[in-house]
Amino acid sequence: MTYDLTSVAGRRWLLLMLSLSLAACTLTTPRPTLPTPAEVTLPPPPVIVELPPPPPPDEVGPLLSYHLQLRKMTQGDMLKELSGLGLQQRSPRVAIQMGMVLMLTRGSGDLARAQALLDSVATATETEAQPFKALAQLLSSNCAETRRLAEHADKLALQQKDSQRRIDQLNEMLEGLKTIERTLPARPAVGPQAVIK
Repeated sequence: MTYDLTSVAGRRWLLLMLSLSLAACTLTTPRPTLPTPAEVTLPPPPVIVELPPPPPPDEVGPLLSYHLQLRKMTQGDMLKELSGLGLQQRSPRVAIQMGMVLMLTRGSGDLARAQALLDSVATATETEAQPFKALAQLLSSNCAETRRLAEHADKLALQQKDSQRRIDQLNEMLEGLKTIERTLPARPAVGPQAVIK
């Protein structure tokens, strides 16, 4: 049977054949087969990586920076800083800051107060004080050494004052003796004619 492809019927027949060919292609393509349950492999469970805990925050670094700021302050500014710290709630950090200020003000008894504050942090058992203990011990020993040197300097100053007082007394005695010597009558000259036989 032949069809004229230029006629309407011929074009319909060509379309029908193409459609059937395409349909046949789709029927002959293999379908994917599903694996049997025995063939199914599960992916391995995810690996849980435990990260180490983050390091504790640096508590000492900011205090060292604070100490450098204190060294640039005037005595009046440090006293204002000390009064401001006194208004804050007492904590190991505030105690160390107060100790640092008192170490630099050098008023009467300030070093002893600073050392007492720092010792309270160095010997504290609370967990809040743990990051500050080493710094508190270092500053406390610095206070003790500074107090020892200040006491030694005071003793030396007292000895120097006492020595100067003795020197002044000896100078006064020497001047007194010189004055007495000047008021004495002159001695007669002893010559060869004065000798009597």
